Amino acid sequence: MRALYRLKGREPSNPSALLAPDLDVLFELLPELSGRAVAIARTLLPGPYTLVLPNPARRFGWLAGRTPDAIGVRVPQLPEPTAQIVRDAGAVAATSANLPGGPEPARLRDVPEQLKNAVALVVDGGDLPGVASTVVDFASSPPRVLREGAASGEEAIARARAATA
Repeated sequence: MRALYRLKGREPSNPSALLAPDLDVLFELLPELSGRAVAIARTLLPGPYTLVLPNPARRFGWLAGRTPDAIGVRVPQLPEPTAQIVRDAGAVAATSANLPGGPEPARLRDVPEQLKNAVALVVDGGDLPGVASTVVDFASSPPRVLREGAASGEEAIARARAATA
C-alpha cells in the first residue's frame, strides 16, 4: 500500500476502501461487522456506494488512514473481466487511477502513463460509467455524506435508516 500511495503522491493518512467482489467475501474479511452495519451493507450493496462502517477489530489498518475504528467498504456491480479479476483476488484496495488533483479517468487511455508503467498488470474493461461512488459515513452519528457521486447520499441514509429501524 505504501508503494501505491507513493506512486500516486497520496498521503498515507488518507483512507482507501476495501473493494470486495460480493457481500459474502466482505463479511468473511470483516467478521466483526454485525447488527446495524450488516443491515446497512445488505441494503446498499452491491451498488454505487462506498460505505464507511465501524471497524471494531481495526482490520486492514493500512487502508484506514487516520481512522482505524472505521473502514471504507465497496461492493460494486462490475462488468467482466473486471469482476472476475476481483473475484480471483478476493478483495482489492480501491483507489482511482489518477494523480492527486487530476481527473478521474473513464478510459484506460486517460490513466497517466506514470501509473500504467508502474503496475504489473493493466486490464482494459472498457469505458467506466463516468461517476465515482457516493461515499457515506455510517461510522459517525449522525451518518453523513462525504462525497456525492453516482447515487444520492441522502437517499442512502434514508434507506439505511428504514432498514435498521
